[in-house]
Amino acid sequence: MSKTAETLRSARWFAPDDLRSMGHRSRMMQMGYGHADWAGKPVIAIVNTWSDINQCHTHFKQRVEDVKRGVLQAGGFPLELPAMSLSEPIVKPTTMLYRNFLAMETEELLRCHPVDGAVLMGGCDKTTPGLLMGAFSAGLPCIFLPAGPMLRGNWKGKVLGSGSDTWKYWDERRAGKISDAQWSEVEAGIARSHGTCMTMGTAATMMGIAEALGMTLPGASSIPAPDANHPRMAADCGRRVVQMVWDDLRPAALLTRAHFLNAINVAMAMGCSTNAIIHLVALSRRAGADCMVTLDDFDAASRKVPVLANIRPSGDTYLMEDFYYAGGMPGLLSRLRGQLDLDALTVNGRTLGENIEGAEVHDDDVIRPRDKPIYAEGALAVLRGNLAPDGCVIKPSACAPHLLRHRGPALVFDDYPALKKAIDDPDLDVTPDHVLVLRYAGPLGGPGMPEWGMLPIPTKLVKAGVRDMLRLSDARMSGTSYGACMLHCAPEAFVGGPLALLRTGDMIEVDVSARRIHLDVDDAELAARRAAWTPPPRRYERGYGWMFSRHILQADQGCDFDFLETGFGAPVAEPDIF
Repeated sequence: MSKTAETLRSARWFAPDDLRSMGHRSRMMQMGYGHADWAGKPVIAIVNTWSDINQCHTHFKQRVEDVKRGVLQAGGFPLELPAMSLSEPIVKPTTMLYRNFLAMETEELLRCHPVDGAVLMGGCDKTTPGLLMGAFSAGLPCIFLPAGPMLRGNWKGKVLGSGSDTWKYWDERRAGKISDAQWSEVEAGIARSHGTCMTMGTAATMMGIAEALGMTLPGASSIPAPDANHPRMAADCGRRVVQMVWDDLRPAALLTRAHFLNAINVAMAMGCSTNAIIHLVALSRRAGADCMVTLDDFDAASRKVPVLANIRPSGDTYLMEDFYYAGGMPGLLSRLRGQLDLDALTVNGRTLGENIEGAEVHDDDVIRPRDKPIYAEGALAVLRGNLAPDGCVIKPSACAPHLLRHRGPALVFDDYPALKKAIDDPDLDVTPDHVLVLRYAGPLGGPGMPEWGMLPIPTKLVKAGVRDMLRLSDARMSGTSYGACMLHCAPEAFVGGPLALLRTGDMIEVDVSARRIHLDVDDAELAARRAAWTPPPRRYERGYGWMFSRHILQADQGCDFDFLETGFGAPVAEPDIF
């Protein structure tokens, strides 16, 4: 049903001839606006996650002006609403602690202000899911504007990828093969423009997922941040959202379960970050019961969708800049036609199939044909067993192949400081066959499930040439990371999951093909250990952390707050205006 000027949501604030509305209008005029600025026009919130300490969003100061230009050209009235910025490398202990905070802020910003629609400006890892989760719950017409990846890194003529090459060259430095001066040069060359990580990390993954969900303009997710196409796309977002308001194109009218299954298939083909599972599960649960996806949907997709994007860390050569030149997301989507619901509607009012009509791939080595994939199965796999009854996640496409089936003794650490200290011990009793374990690092234990899951390989093994070994944790890892890391182990140790009962020396069996992880300890012994286990003290006694601790869901459920999920209660009514 189309909107008219009289039925605009913002008209509730500005249109009535009463004392309260006079106050709203006069305060707008206090800021230099006049009736002609808002009267009869959609008011568009531009939710901007810019800050002085978010390197990925440095360009958002200018992009917000580009969006405003587009809104004004289309006859709307733009209002910038700043939101929590969540700089991935800087915020501690982890941005995941605050993803739901941003989601709450976005939902309430849109609900309490006189706005009819929104442009959501994000990209740095948790901003994409946080903004979309909040916007889905608020229910207003919205469009996502991806920050875009930064340019390739460079050091001595070598192409550097953020994150992935950080770990790689750090190991080389620990092995004594890189000097301090060379390390400083890597530091200065690995991130050399504004924009998100240019590897297929969580940022690129989630921006791509936003496009696969139909929440961005076609091709928007892969445009490099410094490219001139990026400000043009930003202005297009501003123009398009105005029409979305008139058409009343809300997330509820757009999203179906098919959209989320599309997103899962695209994520697999991208060689996505393991974090995709947590965020996409949470997003689907915000979109409603009919849209919900689970770990089983990811694992089913991993059996049939190959990795086609030859982008680090799953690939070994290219970065997101190359992906864009090779055809970007439309090109990748065109190679997945048989595994996508092409009738899924998108924010531009056209179907996914219509959007990728004529899309081409310009480099078959960057975006592979289906018969020459990077990895024949999908990027992620879900393992289950007596150590992870609710699942744990591994990225087989980024593992050393010999570790996909393995049996070895556990080497267990209960906190990161103990792990860090032991890793550099030249006398540490460890072999390449060991399974390194870090526990009490999950949603409650971390707190916030930090990206600690790519456990560093012990220095003595690094010096011996070892570059991968099995690792297990209830934490997450950066999407730019690689290696045989089993993550998101659920339930986490902090709530008494089986991981809490593990002891150093216990034998762990892993078979990725069979989707199995097993602790070789009999049930009677595990029962005895459980009886002796003491729950750790709570992390917080007040504040946001206190609320977080009482309402956070486990990893397999998306780590949302229980009270924010769509099914928790009736939709929130429009605010009273008296």
